[in-house]
Amino acid sequence: MTTTGTTLVTGATGTTGSRTAARLVAAGHRVRAAGRRGAAVPGAEPVRFDWYDPATHGTALDGVDRLYLVPPVGDADPAAVMLPFLRQAGAAGVRRAVLLSSSAIAEGGPAAGAVHRALPGLFDQWAVLRPSWFMQNFTGTHAHADSIRESGTLLTATGNGRVGFVDADDIAAVAVRALTDDRSPDTDLVLTGPEALSHDDIAAIMTEVTGRPVTHRQLSYEALRERLAAYAPPEFAALLAGLDRAIAEGAEDRTTDTVLRVTGRPPHGFREVAERERAAGR
Repeated sequence: MTTTGTTLVTGATGTTGSRTAARLVAAGHRVRAAGRRGAAVPGAEPVRFDWYDPATHGTALDGVDRLYLVPPVGDADPAAVMLPFLRQAGAAGVRRAVLLSSSAIAEGGPAAGAVHRALPGLFDQWAVLRPSWFMQNFTGTHAHADSIRESGTLLTATGNGRVGFVDADDIAAVAVRALTDDRSPDTDLVLTGPEALSHDDIAAIMTEVTGRPVTHRQLSYEALRERLAAYAPPEFAALLAGLDRAIAEGAEDRTTDTVLRVTGRPPHGFREVAERERAAGR
């Protein structure tokens, strides 16, 4: 590891941002925790930051040499607000950027894919984390977790498709290495857990771990799109429903060795994470 200057962590109250900021602080690195009202992360400096408010960008970047980038939630075209900020960051002396994207989105693809494509022209050192679906979607504040708690059901358009679900703690561990390793980080890191599971498998494991029945209810693409459109802009709802359809077609039925290769330890399995979260009262 190298001693870094200061890392600005965007989305520092979110699933991966909070974990990445905490790990950086624990390792002795200076962290600026960004959020719309500043982010309360023990040991980090809170700073107000809003992707849609350029007036907050200069102060957030002051003295920063590294970025952990979580795209604005629910924006189908995050490049429109992210790229001007990243150009400003490069001009301000930021040397390394690590972007959180998705295993479902390739360089140049929709959503964060356009930011992925732009990074090599903006920073000498950069990496893109492309995790599979988060295990915490079933245990945290995600709609799946809410549905499990409220009605014991998982609603998806994934059919029997399998996913290499990944623990957010493993994503954060890789993020810290990508931000702080002496060498330039690998640039395209697809992150998964140790096994690919269907949502029927997830429901069965949740039933066993919680002691409450959980079932997977399969929806059509159209039904899911309409359901999501009640909570998100139509284009973003269509994007999310399309990702479920891609899972049904086998797009996420894979595992990688990235977590082991980068951190030196194997990724956590879903049962282990579900039991850990239950023991922690989550």
